[in-house]
Amino acid sequence: MMLLLVCSSYRNNMNKFEEFQAFVAVVDTGSFTAAAGRLDAAKSAVSRRVSGLEARLGVQLLHRTTRVLSLTDAGRGFYEHGKRILADLEEAEAGVQRQHGELRGTLRVALPLSFGVRHMSKPIAAFNRQHPQIEFDLDLNDRRVDLIDNNFDCALRIGHLEDSSLIARRLFESRSVVAASPHYLSVHGEPRTPDDLQEHRCLVFSNLAEPNTWMYRDADGKQRNLKVKSVMRASSGDYLCNAAALGAGLIMQPMFIASQAIRSGALVPILTEYDWPASPAYVVYPPTRHLSLRVRAFIDFLVERFQGEPEWERDCKRQR
Repeated sequence: MMLLLVCSSYRNNMNKFEEFQAFVAVVDTGSFTAAAGRLDAAKSAVSRRVSGLEARLGVQLLHRTTRVLSLTDAGRGFYEHGKRILADLEEAEAGVQRQHGELRGTLRVALPLSFGVRHMSKPIAAFNRQHPQIEFDLDLNDRRVDLIDNNFDCALRIGHLEDSSLIARRLFESRSVVAASPHYLSVHGEPRTPDDLQEHRCLVFSNLAEPNTWMYRDADGKQRNLKVKSVMRASSGDYLCNAAALGAGLIMQPMFIASQAIRSGALVPILTEYDWPASPAYVVYPPTRHLSLRVRAFIDFLVERFQGEPEWERDCKRQR
């Protein structure tokens, strides 16, 4: 009899936890379908758990329409408490794992496409060797996703930050380089000053506000704006880099994109005595009362990994 009571109590507690977890997941993701994906459960099961929670509490937590889910007043307060409780539970589990030298769970990370493909495979592989129980879920895309709405743990951002609500830790400075292929320079000559660029075929990045305006700082540190003549526009820095290596024209691109072609000799840096645009790079994450140990460990790892001069900049300097 006692065993039956214990089993019944255990099942009831498990049901309560699953209901609780399902409700928080639905609010976090904005839909029952997305919540089912996060919990690896059927959509019908998630819906049943949330309905069961409302029935047990005797209050409506969610307004449901065919297109929109929204919290009731009661649901809003319950969600805030629920979020904190789940965070506390995750923190407790992570603390036990850390004491035993092992981190577990999934890390959802958003990465810029070109930088992620070129320079994040090694750091992530190294972190995964240290923590083999961590599973990575990576989104490589140049669009800036909302970390909270899309349930990302952190993101790598290059450029000045627009969202001041995020917490940021600086990783490195992303500097730009002007370069062309040896064949192009042999045919068209090498520019000696930035003004000479106006007489050359330039390949420009169309995602900039003013693609045909290239900025630099002169020997006195004064910022200058230069209008160049573009023969090609593209929304991919990788494409422009490949086109320049084939002799199509001059590029101004981040060193992290151009470094491989520079190292191989396919591109040659020019006008290196001038300072071309530079943008800070950060790892950013949402402000939360608790940052899970696996996220904190990964962020600390990236900060340490990118200390000092980035390897792609060293490549450019050696080529010069």
